[in-house]
Amino acid sequence: MAEGSGDRTLPRIAEAFKDLASVVTDSLNAEVKVAPFSHACSLVSPLFGCLGVAFKFAEMDYVAKVHDLAEASKSIQSLQSLIDLDVRGGTVRKGGSHTRNLLRVKRGLDMVRVLFEQILVTEGNSLKDPASKAYDQVFAPHHGWAIRKAVAAGMYVLPTKEQLLKKLNEDEASAKVHMQSYVTASAPLIQYIDKLFVSSDLGIDW
Repeated sequence: MAEGSGDRTLPRIAEAFKDLASVVTDSLNAEVKVAPFSHACSLVSPLFGCLGVAFKFAEMDYVAKVHDLAEASKSIQSLQSLIDLDVRGGTVRKGGSHTRNLLRVKRGLDMVRVLFEQILVTEGNSLKDPASKAYDQVFAPHHGWAIRKAVAAGMYVLPTKEQLLKKLNEDEASAKVHMQSYVTASAPLIQYIDKLFVSSDLGIDW
């Protein structure tokens, strides 16, 4: 971890996801353990809170599902085993199943990845464009009209980039390094999870 990073959110996220990415990129038969995965995901939770009312739905949903995966990690070793158990039990698509929760958590990670990518390439102090693009790309296809409308309204009261960085205790230079690190590390992990679903004939669009 970076020296003097203390308890700051972004370096902790970057570090945890770098560790997970090294697991999926170092081995053809990679096995991501549920415990470190759910821990890394829990570090992302405060970010949704920092984005305010537009992402309140995401924060509540994401936090609950990460908590479920953390509980599951006490008895289930890997993400693959977690899916296999639900497949065998015929519970994959049931509300509250670990597999369904994993898919929703993966979407939260993907949303943050796109948000960071957009923040890195967008000039100015507004988060409206980066946040709108991230929402439209990842969440909107799975949401009904009412949630999409509520999120669109919430986009007008997002914090500015400056306010977000202040909440995260970062300056722009350090934030860019950690955001880029998360973008780089989360991409192979998200692909790995997608592959687990596709190779079990579950698909990812539900």
